[in-house]
Amino acid sequence: MANYQELANLVWNVADDVLRGLFKPHEYGDITLPFLVLRRLDCILDENDRKEKAIDTYNRFSGAISEDLLPPIILRETNANFYNTSKYDLSRLKDDPNNIHHNLQHYLNSFSQDVQDIIKNFNLNQLIERLHQSDRLYTFCEKFTEVDLHPAKVDNRTMGLVFEELLRKFSEMSNETSGEHYTPRDVVQLLVSLLFAEHREDLRGQGLVRKIFDPCCGTGGMLTIGKNYFREQINPDVKIQLFGQELNPQTYAICKSDMLITGEDPGAIRHGSSLSNDQFQGERFDYMITNPPFGVSWKSDANVVKNEAENPNGRFSKGTPRSSDGALLFLQHMLSKMENRGSRIGIVFNGSPLFTGDAGSGESEIRKWVIENDWLECIVALPEKLFFNTSIATYIWILTNQKSEARQGKIQLINAVDFYDTMKRNLGDKNAFISDSHIRQIAELYTNFEETEHCRIYPNDFFGYTKVTIERPLVEKQDFFGEESEIVVPDKKGNPKPDTKLRDHERVPLTENIEDYYQREVKPHVPDSWIDRKKDKIGYEINFNRYFYQYTPLRSLKEIADEMLALERKSEGLLNEVLGL
Repeated sequence: MANYQELANLVWNVADDVLRGLFKPHEYGDITLPFLVLRRLDCILDENDRKEKAIDTYNRFSGAISEDLLPPIILRETNANFYNTSKYDLSRLKDDPNNIHHNLQHYLNSFSQDVQDIIKNFNLNQLIERLHQSDRLYTFCEKFTEVDLHPAKVDNRTMGLVFEELLRKFSEMSNETSGEHYTPRDVVQLLVSLLFAEHREDLRGQGLVRKIFDPCCGTGGMLTIGKNYFREQINPDVKIQLFGQELNPQTYAICKSDMLITGEDPGAIRHGSSLSNDQFQGERFDYMITNPPFGVSWKSDANVVKNEAENPNGRFSKGTPRSSDGALLFLQHMLSKMENRGSRIGIVFNGSPLFTGDAGSGESEIRKWVIENDWLECIVALPEKLFFNTSIATYIWILTNQKSEARQGKIQLINAVDFYDTMKRNLGDKNAFISDSHIRQIAELYTNFEETEHCRIYPNDFFGYTKVTIERPLVEKQDFFGEESEIVVPDKKGNPKPDTKLRDHERVPLTENIEDYYQREVKPHVPDSWIDRKKDKIGYEINFNRYFYQYTPLRSLKEIADEMLALERKSEGLLNEVLGL
């Protein structure tokens, strides 16, 4: 079998030879990836005379039956999940260089529906026109025929690695946007390691079928790495079905292409917003993994989200976050698709979902719902600068609706910010990566489930609090026979009327008695106050850094003074040396 890196370099060189000067380097992927897909499809159709069988079947039945009945017949006859009924492929197009533009269009239009969908979302026709106008279309097609991608020489796994390697190269060259659709491989490897870490024994044996879903699947990296990990590390005999949805048209086309050329079901990849256009309504999945966009507005999805928020059975009925950040909406979307027999979810977040929003806010209500249902299993704080286009703090959340007995009622926090190696060369903002040894260390911390320097374990209610309202009486000054006095203004029931200007709030941990807390922390300082328990609100937040904070004692005044004197003596010596004294 061919080496995937050598093949990826060959494809890269083809792009660079022909596209230099016409396309900017960061645009190479726009045209190279679609042609790589076309070349792979041609090579697959070459096997077992699938191309000829498709043409023959089409000619036999065309006109005799309805056009919409033809596709399943052709697919059955060719034993493939796509076909092409044109006499052309990239090799045969070379035979008529003067008409290559016209013949290429005919060839593209003769593919089955899944490939047509990919071509449309790649905007391939515009790119082809650009090559045609510069007289490079023939050369580009010819160059790609030199890349042998026949399945006998390049199996599906190697083809997937070639695709992934090229995606990585093109992502590196477009660092401004790469992070939106491409999650670094080391992050995905860690996520899937945690997702499957404690469940290997449950997944042994024959005949098992498991479904993996990514609602923000980007180029499909999480899905393919998840499947490969499952096959290599857990059970090669399990049938893994991949499902995904992606909003960006070109990224969707890349993901669907990857599924097509590696033998997966391309129809399981859907286009559109998972929030406002759920393409998998009513479906359930065993494993769900995703890296939703950080800090991206959901205003374009607002109508559907708000309608479902008002529906007691809607995906977002437990709360909606502020419109500037829809990350927690994707979590709710995934939770709505859990299997009753047990599902596991791995999701990458920034810090906002941990603590943004006070008690009663949408974010806090979502955290409350998740934690009180005992779905949150573990949160891992990741090293900084792991991603191409952001250096902010990031976290992996692991959730499940079937916790082990030992984990029930508890949440594990792992501080893995120091588990990284520095890269020799920055890739945009990315200058750190999590090595395989670090992934194993983090996974061991997770499976050992013991408190250490890097691991904390708390009961669910540790993260909850009651926000209580502390009232003080409204006092008015009145003049009695020339003397000014203060009186407490009563309400309609004769009780003291609260002064809204003096109103305050206290956060009382759920682990404490509210009255005891009030008597100890508030009453001694504000004797005329009281708690209005009708205004109580339960909130949840996870102040991750606080739980791992280690106090560093301040240096003594003598130590500081000695250091200043030493610096002063050193500076005097340098001055004397300059002046020649």
